[in-house]
Amino acid sequence: MSEGLRTTRLTGIEGRLVYHEWPWARDHAEAIAAHWARRQAERPALFDGVVLLSCAHAVADGLCRIDLFETRYSHFIAYRDGGRFGGDVANAFAAIVPWSADGAVLVGEMGAHTATAGQLYFPCGTPDRDDVRGTAVDLAGSAAREFTEETGLCLPEGAPEEWILLEGEGQLAFLRPVRFPDSADILLARAEAHRRTEAEPELAGFRVLRGPADLDPQRMPGFVRAYLAGAF
Repeated sequence: MSEGLRTTRLTGIEGRLVYHEWPWARDHAEAIAAHWARRQAERPALFDGVVLLSCAHAVADGLCRIDLFETRYSHFIAYRDGGRFGGDVANAFAAIVPWSADGAVLVGEMGAHTATAGQLYFPCGTPDRDDVRGTAVDLAGSAAREFTEETGLCLPEGAPEEWILLEGEGQLAFLRPVRFPDSADILLARAEAHRRTEAEPELAGFRVLRGPADLDPQRMPGFVRAYLAGAF
């Protein structure tokens, strides 16, 4: 795959919640607060909740074991927007890649009120406390939950759980390609119908991508471009 991202095929993900003191966030508290104030002025709907970031991970025998810690969304946004990709801290998230029966893929367009307005990627989100089960972090469950919440679609029964990890640019993107038995037009219609029922949808809409000509380098994050360039 392209984009300079390291690609690893996985059979599973094992997440663990740990305590981690993040020196960067501690040492840049004033800059983080100022950055958050600017971001909120631009998009008042942003909420400074608790999210989970990765502080360590390792892959062995097809299984990725990953440690995640709690931090504030404002810390994460400042870190990401500043491109400060160093050390062990990374934005780790999991996403379902919905493939249609006729070989297309469905992506969402982030709404104008979100921190990533206008970007096109697979329905997903940064893990949070809803994904914690005791000391375990259920990244696979996070991917399925976010996907259903944003599209209204349920994963086909018996869909194989195979993952592709794209690593780089301060991210650990765990992608699970899933083939649906319906055509792209049907999936799009169902997802749009679901979106219209939401009071405050996170997505502004959906797009169907059928080949390389449909890729949008200006609006797609690197992990999306890298995966789709290889897949198509």
